[in-house]
Amino acid sequence: MAGSGRAGDAKRRAAWVGGLLLVIGAVAWLLWPKPQEPLRASVVAAAAPDTVGFMRIEGPRPLTFPADHGPHDDTQTEWWYYTGNLTADSGEHFGYQLTFFRRALEAPNQRVQRESAWDVDQVYMAHFALTDVAGGKHHSTERFARGAAGLAGAQAAPYRVWLDDWSVSEEPDGRVVLRASAKDPAFGLDLSLNLNLADLKGPVLQGDRGYSQKGPEPGNASIYYSLPRIDTRGEITLGGKIFAVSGLSWMDHEFSTSALGPELAGWDWFSLQLSDGSEVMLYALRRADGSRDPFSSGTLIAADSSTRPLGPDEFEIQPTGEWRSPRTGGVYPAGWTVAVPSADLRLTVTPYLADQEMQTSLPYWEGAARASGTRAGQPITGNGYVELTGYARSLQGQF
Repeated sequence: MAGSGRAGDAKRRAAWVGGLLLVIGAVAWLLWPKPQEPLRASVVAAAAPDTVGFMRIEGPRPLTFPADHGPHDDTQTEWWYYTGNLTADSGEHFGYQLTFFRRALEAPNQRVQRESAWDVDQVYMAHFALTDVAGGKHHSTERFARGAAGLAGAQAAPYRVWLDDWSVSEEPDGRVVLRASAKDPAFGLDLSLNLNLADLKGPVLQGDRGYSQKGPEPGNASIYYSLPRIDTRGEITLGGKIFAVSGLSWMDHEFSTSALGPELAGWDWFSLQLSDGSEVMLYALRRADGSRDPFSSGTLIAADSSTRPLGPDEFEIQPTGEWRSPRTGGVYPAGWTVAVPSADLRLTVTPYLADQEMQTSLPYWEGAARASGTRAGQPITGNGYVELTGYARSLQGQF
């Protein structure tokens, strides 16, 4: 998300996700069966940042795949985040986002087995968006569901994460398929994705062997890894027209039990897939006074999957323009120069569309972007995604 780690190396999304998960708690409260008043109260309580009984991330831990692709219910918050840039055989360009969020309502040692199939100790939220560059339109929507009765959930073997008919799942033939659709005749919305995903690099551990520190306090961290280069082929249906598409996707998976302090206003996050087979992940945490937080971070990922972590002083992000949302009034950066001087890497990053603001419970900007520049004096191009939070609504004091 929507915009992951979110989040030291955690995709800075943790604070923003906390706000979104307050919404999950409120929705779960509404969905809960009316006779169960004590349980309803527990849902509201779980939306607050009470971490008692949940596992806190206090250092690196061994990761084993495919097991760790699945859920980690001993932590309070988790997300699986997919974005991609796709080109149709007919030349049209599309960007997409599909993100699943899990929030635990009860700590493992507090859970009580109940008889109802509708009983729930997890709630899920998902964001789905498509950027139609030729049509000049960004479509976005969200859903909520309880993690019960098959409505939403996650599992490691066979891999699957889903909410209603939005899913990423391993098929019996071994393919991993992403599916999502959104239909709303009142707004002229009729779109769907059916994409085959083939991981090209394997998991890349962010931070210190996957340990992504968000702040100085013990346990204020997450486990965070990425699949930064996923071959993607399939179909997009938009307005009744079917487009055969291909391109690259990026996946982030993160889980934690933590919250960021009130001094942060938001973050700017970049995932870039470059033409030389390398990738770049960067995020700048913004304090309320505009300064960069020392837990900002990044990673250079080489073509051979080797990584080099970047501290907050090792990369530069400079906005080159701005865009004002007509809906929220938020003023977002609209174009950037990005540099990693020690790698002799300099890029110009440009949104495919200025308006890629997510129309979700907590608005933010998440969109497809293109990159061009040089590495060691040689031309380089690429595509990626950018997430911007705290511009329509500051995160300061929200969590």
